[in-house]
Amino acid sequence: MIKPYNQLSDFIKERFGCKVFKVTVDGGFTCPNRDGSKSYGGCAYCAPTALLPKAHENADVVATLDAGIRYVRLRHKADKFIAYFQINTNTYAPLPYLRDLYAAAISHPDVAGIAVSTRPDVLDDNVLEMLRLFKEEKFLWLELGLQSANDATLARINRQHTAADFERACKDAASAGIDVCAHVIIGLPEECRRDYLATMELLSRNKVWGVKFHQLQILRGTAFERDYNAGKLAVLGLEEYAGFVVDCLEVLPESMVVHRLCGDAPQAFLIAPRWGVNKFVVIDTIMKTFQQRGTRQGARFIGADSGA
Repeated sequence: MIKPYNQLSDFIKERFGCKVFKVTVDGGFTCPNRDGSKSYGGCAYCAPTALLPKAHENADVVATLDAGIRYVRLRHKADKFIAYFQINTNTYAPLPYLRDLYAAAISHPDVAGIAVSTRPDVLDDNVLEMLRLFKEEKFLWLELGLQSANDATLARINRQHTAADFERACKDAASAGIDVCAHVIIGLPEECRRDYLATMELLSRNKVWGVKFHQLQILRGTAFERDYNAGKLAVLGLEEYAGFVVDCLEVLPESMVVHRLCGDAPQAFLIAPRWGVNKFVVIDTIMKTFQQRGTRQGARFIGADSGA
């Protein structure tokens, strides 16, 4: 069956000609939204320890990669790997530290490329130039947390940046020749279908290369856990979420690479929605929604395709 959306695994297989999997690396970063530079407490939904890799060893980057590669190679029979700097804000450190960290990953013989996850307000020209130079050596993309194009929502969830910050970061990354994958959350408080489509329009307008969808998840130890337990916050049902994701994909350009269709937090952290414990059930429901509607990614996109 031909998938009705542009899946990352297909893009990776076409580019590298072999099975390539991501290996999460903890670079030892914090976040300006936690250390007081922007705010304290972090985003209302965020539990950083939920992102720690299974092979986490609190070691240097090479040892962490070696451990992660052993685990992923055994489990997925992968040939090459993407070093994924995922945890916290991975450009929030002095430039020499960043350069040494990413150089160690780039030079690993089993690493085909790197992915760097960060905030749109923690990028400057020096960091982007460094990433541009690394991209000349191996494949590289930048992940930017947007979550919503609605500034009122961003304030409500304590993101401490605006949609305009995201747009500036996309423009600067494009000038440096760096592909951007945007993170968005479906189901944030007081948002509806109109908000989700406005966020998709923002991604298209800024010619974003990739997108990651997450359902709003209530995780232990977060501000949203308190709100949920107090009855002040609701989560979407599975079919409702699947419908919104298909709505979003219909209006995105068909060339935009879909990195994920849903989040999959560890069960030990997940309070709600419990349907999120099995991402394959979520993906299957989204695929059935595509089939029932007879639609696909880009079916309702208006404008020139973003390219890849």
